[in-house]
Amino acid sequence: MAFRDADGFADIRSYAAIGDGRTVALVAMDGSIDWYPTPDLDSTPSFARLLDADEGFMTLAPTAGFSVERRYADGSNVLETTYTTDTGTVRVTDSLNTGVAGRLPWGELARRVDGLTGSVEMAWSVAPGTCFGTASPWADSGPGGPILRVDAVALGIRGIDHGVKTASARSIDGAFTTSVGSRHLVAVVSTHGEPLPLPDPQTIDDGVDRTIRNWQAWSDSFAYDGDYRHAVLRSALTLKLLLHSPSGSIAAAATTSLPESAAGGKNWDYRYAWVRDTAYTLHALTRAGLREEVHAAASWMLKNLRSQGSDLEVFTRLNGEVPEGTDRPDLTGWRHIGPVVDGNPAAGQLQLGVFGDVFDIVWQYVQAGHVLDPATMRQLADLADLTCDIWRRRDAGMWELPEERHYVTSKLGCWNALRCAVLLVEHGQLQGPVERWEAERDRIRDWVQEQGWSEERQSYVWYPGSTDLDASILLHAMSGFDTGPRMSSTIDALRAELGAGPLLYRYSGMQEEEATFVACAYWMVSALVAVGRRDEAVDLMEELLPLANDVGIMSEMIDPDDLAFMGNLPQGLSHLALIVAALAISGKS
Repeated sequence: MAFRDADGFADIRSYAAIGDGRTVALVAMDGSIDWYPTPDLDSTPSFARLLDADEGFMTLAPTAGFSVERRYADGSNVLETTYTTDTGTVRVTDSLNTGVAGRLPWGELARRVDGLTGSVEMAWSVAPGTCFGTASPWADSGPGGPILRVDAVALGIRGIDHGVKTASARSIDGAFTTSVGSRHLVAVVSTHGEPLPLPDPQTIDDGVDRTIRNWQAWSDSFAYDGDYRHAVLRSALTLKLLLHSPSGSIAAAATTSLPESAAGGKNWDYRYAWVRDTAYTLHALTRAGLREEVHAAASWMLKNLRSQGSDLEVFTRLNGEVPEGTDRPDLTGWRHIGPVVDGNPAAGQLQLGVFGDVFDIVWQYVQAGHVLDPATMRQLADLADLTCDIWRRRDAGMWELPEERHYVTSKLGCWNALRCAVLLVEHGQLQGPVERWEAERDRIRDWVQEQGWSEERQSYVWYPGSTDLDASILLHAMSGFDTGPRMSSTIDALRAELGAGPLLYRYSGMQEEEATFVACAYWMVSALVAVGRRDEAVDLMEELLPLANDVGIMSEMIDPDDLAFMGNLPQGLSHLALIVAALAISGKS
C-alpha cells in the first residue's frame, strides 16, 4: 500500500491528531508526524512536512512493508497504531503527554513501541524543518546526547532501547528490533526560548499512561447520553484538542493552508479564535455538561470584547492579540497547491453576524446558570444599541467574502443579537432601552421576510435581488427564526442546487470552485429536525457519519467525487456541527 505520493505527500484523510491542551501534532498512517507547532498551536511549526516535503518531520515505522490499523485509546486523544509485517506486529502509542495538574511546562511528544508478535525492525528519524523558511536547523551537543535546535526551539531526544545513532548536521536517526513483549520509547522534549529539561525516559513512558488516564477522566465527565454517543464523544475530544488551555480560547482548526480547491488560491490559516466558532462550541459543550471549558471560553471571549469596545474583531490570536497581517512563506504547499499563508486576510472585515455570535455566547452562558458582571452588561447594552443601527450596512458576510452586500444571514445575525438582548433583559441580566431593541428586532424580521425571500425559488436567497442560495440560512432554522413552510422549502431548494449526495456546498457557484463544506451537511440534519422532518434527518446523519476518517477526524471539506479530505483539519466547525446534529435528533438541542 502506498501511503504517500511520489513527492512525499500523504492524503489529508490519513492524519490523526494528538494534543496536550496547547498544541496539536498530526500523525500520518505511515507513522510520520508531519505537523507539530511548538510551544503553541499558532506557533511556527518545527515539523511542517504537511505543507512542504522538505519542512521537517518525525518518522517511526517498520523498515519492511506493513499494513496499518489505528484507534484512539478509549476515551482519549492518545493514538494507538498497530503495524503488521511479514515477521511480526507492533503497537505504536503516540501521546503529547500531560502532567499531573494539566499541561507540562515543556512539550513532551512520546512514541511508545510494544512488540506484540514475532520481531519487527523499526527505524525512526527526527528532522526539523526551517520554521517556514526563517531558520536553519542544527545539531548541538548536550550532556545526554545531541540536541536539535531551530530558531528558539530546542528538541531533545529521549528513549528506551531506541537504538540512537550518531546525529547528522540537521537530524537524529535510530533503529531497533522488537520482540514479543519488548518495550521501546522514542520521545521529543521541546522548549522555546528557555532551558531544555531532559526527563528520565521511564518518567516519559509513565506519562503516556497518565495522559490516557487524564483524558479518560475528562471523558467520564461528558454527560451526553443521546443518540450517536461514540461519534459525539470523539468530536468533543477533537474539539478539546483545539481549546488553548493557557487562555481558554478555541482555535477554528489545527492547521494552515490546506487547500479548499485543487486549483489553489483558497488556502487560509485557521489557527485563530473566531467569535462565531466560539459561540457554536459553547452551544455544544454546554449541552454536554462541560462546565470548565464553557466558563473559560466565555470569560476569555468577553474579556477580549471589552478591550475592543464597539469595534468587534471577527477573530483574534489564541492569546487575545489582534492579528497583524499575513505572510506567504516560500513553501510548496500540500501537493504543490499554494499558497502557504501564515495569517488570515479576513482580519478587520465587517461581519455583522459577529453581533449575533457575541450575544449567543452570553445567552448560552446565562442559560447554563451563570451571572454576568456589570462591565460586561454595560458593554452588551452598548452593542445592542449599535446593532440597532449597523444592521442596515453591507458587510462581508459569514463566508468572509471580498464583495460587501446585504447578505440575508448577516441581517439574521443582528436579529439574533437583539433577540438574545431582549431575553437577557427578561432574565435580569441586562438593562437598556428594550423597547428599541424589540422594535429593531422585529424590523429585521420583516426585512428578511420581504427582501430575503424569493417566490420564484420558494427559498430564502443569499441577498436581495439574487436567486442564489446560501447554506448558512440553515443556522436560522436552529436559531428559531423560521421553522415553518418557508424554511422547509428552502431546505429542498438547497438540497436540489447545492447537494452532492449527502454533502452540501456552501453557496451557489461553489461546485466549480471548491469541495463540499462538511458543516453545512450537518447543519442540514439539524434544520430538518427543526422543521419537523426528523426521519429524513436520521437518514442523512447515517450517511454522513461514515465520511469521517478511520479514527473519526474530519476536515473542513470533502470532495464528493472521491471523498478526499480538503481544507484544514481537524476542523472545529465540522465536529461542532456533528454534535449539534446529534443533539437535535436526540431532542436535546
